[in-house]
Order: sequence, then structure tokens, then C-alpha cells
Amino acid sequence: MPTDIEQLYAQRLKRYTTAMRNAKPDRVPIRPFVAEFTAKYAGYDCQQVAHDYTKAFDAALKCAADFDWDAVVGNMVYVWTGLTQAIGLKYYGVPGIDIPRDTGFQYREPPENESFMRADEYDQLIANPVEFLYNVWLPRASADVAEIGSPSTYRNNLSFVKGGMAMMQYFAAFGPQGDALREQSGTPSAIAGILKAPMDILADKLRGYLGLCEDLIERPEKVKAACEALAPHLLYVALASADPTKTLPVTMWMHRSCVPMISHQHFNEIHWPTLKPIIEGLWSAGYQTLFYAEGKWAEHLDAFAELPAGSIIYHCDQDDIFEVHKKIGHKFAISGGVPNFLLGYRSQQEVKDCCKKIIDNVAADGGYILDASAILQNDAKVENVRAMTDFVREYGVYGSDHLSDTPAPVPAKADTICQGTHYELPTPAMTPGVCVPWAEKLKELPPITGDADLCRQVWENVDVLGYVYIWQCLLSF
Repeated sequence: MPTDIEQLYAQRLKRYTTAMRNAKPDRVPIRPFVAEFTAKYAGYDCQQVAHDYTKAFDAALKCAADFDWDAVVGNMVYVWTGLTQAIGLKYYGVPGIDIPRDTGFQYREPPENESFMRADEYDQLIANPVEFLYNVWLPRASADVAEIGSPSTYRNNLSFVKGGMAMMQYFAAFGPQGDALREQSGTPSAIAGILKAPMDILADKLRGYLGLCEDLIERPEKVKAACEALAPHLLYVALASADPTKTLPVTMWMHRSCVPMISHQHFNEIHWPTLKPIIEGLWSAGYQTLFYAEGKWAEHLDAFAELPAGSIIYHCDQDDIFEVHKKIGHKFAISGGVPNFLLGYRSQQEVKDCCKKIIDNVAADGGYILDASAILQNDAKVENVRAMTDFVREYGVYGSDHLSDTPAPVPAKADTICQGTHYELPTPAMTPGVCVPWAEKLKELPPITGDADLCRQVWENVDVLGYVYIWQCLLSF
């Protein structure tokens, strides 16, 4: 057992990264994605951790200190509803305001006829996604942002000042939170970076699920072109928000682009050709991607198996984890598989029995990270989560402690070119990371008599903040 916090941190990080690289550490690592469960454990309600991120941070720290976990997320509740209200976003039900205070925040999808993007607006999105998000999407998604062409308002102006400053305040707090986890409990952060598939973006925040279903039938070529237009920007944001040490995976939250929510045809012709190049791009840059496969994605395991060995970690929610292991366990690490209903509504012994079965049949050769099937909310019993933790600590030992203090490297990318069809995305019309190009701004300026390159650098460094703001609104909040 390590004698100090820093040694404990190094041991846990090595254990976690070794398993993510589909190798065998000293024992099965535990990385629960605990959200509102942390509130329950720390004595808060859902309103407190959703509306005051400092309490969410405190709750995560308390859980990390009290449980013997190998990695956690600094705040798995993540959506700070104080920020969403500052921006005026209409699609969240806030605990204690819109819904009961001890219910987790809710996403409220608008009716089909009130979707934030209309069926005849694909060309606008395709031509310039950033401009579309600012000019069309945000005014509809926000109760405060004024439509283009209408008079500006006090609340409109405040939404950008408060929203932008609040976003920077919130994101800046994650660094100290990671340091606190390391220093107070020796717990590594579990993930870094954010990604969603282009088609999931259309379904989640633009057309809505029903609108997307209509479009896949009525205008599939527009859907594909929109996904192609979004993809380079999603890759850019994923890389920009990723772990600079390339130790932790970029997380892709997988929602609605699987059978039976879409057809095999639409997956094969639109979803996968516009997602696969993003995963290739991350892998070529040295990043693993955590496929957080919410729901059932077993229909698409053969497609995922086309990816290079080690390039993803597959998180199993409602799929049969034993079948997942048979299909892709030879190429990729697997996490999850402990049903949330067991942790919330069954006995401690049933939890232990489930964990034993998974360890015996999935984790025997390494490459497995223990977690619940889905994000743990406040219906999970504390005694069941502790039983899961304690059992795996005792039973999930491989028998040899060969861990060093150095995180396992990302595997050598000998097979970087994916198997199956190799897709390439069209060159984007607008360069990712840009709102107003320097060349366009330069036309507005008088002749520059000083250092033109300095002017360009400063303009681009500030311009990208506007870019990050709108994409984080879309992806994270």
C-alpha cells in the first residue's frame, strides 16, 4: 500500500491507464461516473449541486476521499444551471425552479414545430456552422438572446457578458478541482475533452429527434452534408479541450444515432462516415476516445471494430457486456456493465454477484474498468455502491503488482489507417477555430504601420474565444 498521497495517485493513474490501453494492471480499476449520487452522499440535494458548482465540487471531493476509487470526474453533474440561466437557455429543467429540488436537471426537447433549427435551414448550417449557431440557433434556444434584425435588448447584452464570464469562471475551476482531488485523496481525473457525433448534434440540439427522423427520409443528402460540415468543428473542439498530456481519453457521449433510433442504412451512409474520420483524427493526434455508449449499440460493434486497436474504450450501458467483450474485447478496453437498477433497488449480494460474473468473464485478461452501466444519480444506494467498491477491491486482483509511477502510454499506432472503408471529410468552408477571419478584419483596418503579425496573433487568440463559447453552449450546456 502506498505510504503517501502522491504515491497513491501515481499507482491509481497507472492502474487506470493500463486498463484503458487494454492491458492488465495489478487489479481491476474502479472509475464510477457519479453525478447526483455525490450530492446524496455529501448531504446535498440535486438543486444544490446543479445550481452551485462549488457544492458539486465539494461533493465529488468527499466521495473521492471516502471511497477507494481509481479515477473520478471532478463534477459529473456538469451542467451548471446557474450558467445556463445566465445565457437564458430554455431547454433545461432546473431543480428547485422548474422541477422538484431533489430531481436531477432535465433536458426539455421542444415540440417538433418549435425545433431550434427548421427543415429548410440546412443550407445555412452547411455554409457556416458558427454563424448559424450565433444567428439562428442561439436566439431560438435562449429566452434572452434577440433575433438577428430585431432590436437588441438589455437582457440580450447581459446574456453574452454574464454567459461568457461565467463559462470562463466555471471551466477555470476544473484545474484547481483536479489538483484538489490529487492532493486530498490521491484520485486522478477520469476524462478530458468533449465530443458528440455530428448526427447526435442534429438530433439533440438542432432538429430534435423527430425532426431528424423526418429529414432522414425527406432530405438525407442535406443531413449528410450538415454532418460533414459539423465534423471538422467537433474534432477541433475535442482536441482543444483534450488532456494536453494525452493520458486521459476524450469522451464521446453517444445518444440517438443507433439502431433502432435510426436505420442501418442511415448509420452506414451518414452517421459512421462522418464520425469515423473524427475518431481517426483524435487517434492520429495521440488520443483515445471513450465511447460512452448510452442505450444499446450492439448493432454497430462490427463497425467499431474497424477502428485501430486501442483507439477507443467502449463503455457498456444496456448492451450485453459479455457479447461486447466477445466482439471487440480483443481490440479495445471495456468499462461499465453493472446495471443501475441493481445499485438502486437490489441487494448488496446481487451487486457482488454481478461484479463477480463480469470480472470472471470480461476482466480476466485485463482491459476492463469497473463502472455502473450509466451515470449514477441519487437513486443509487450508498451501501450498494460501497459493496461494489469493496468487493472489486478484494476480488478483482490479478495477483502481481507491477505498476510503476509512469502512466501507461497510448499504444503504438501501427494500424492507424482503419479497417473497412476509409472515409475523408470535405474541406470545411470555414476554418475551425475562427469566427471572423483575420483577412476579413484586416479589410476594415487602416494600413498597419507596426507589427502586422502581432496584430493577427492577438486578433485570432481573442476571436477563438467567441468560437469556443458557442460550441460549448451547443456541446456542454
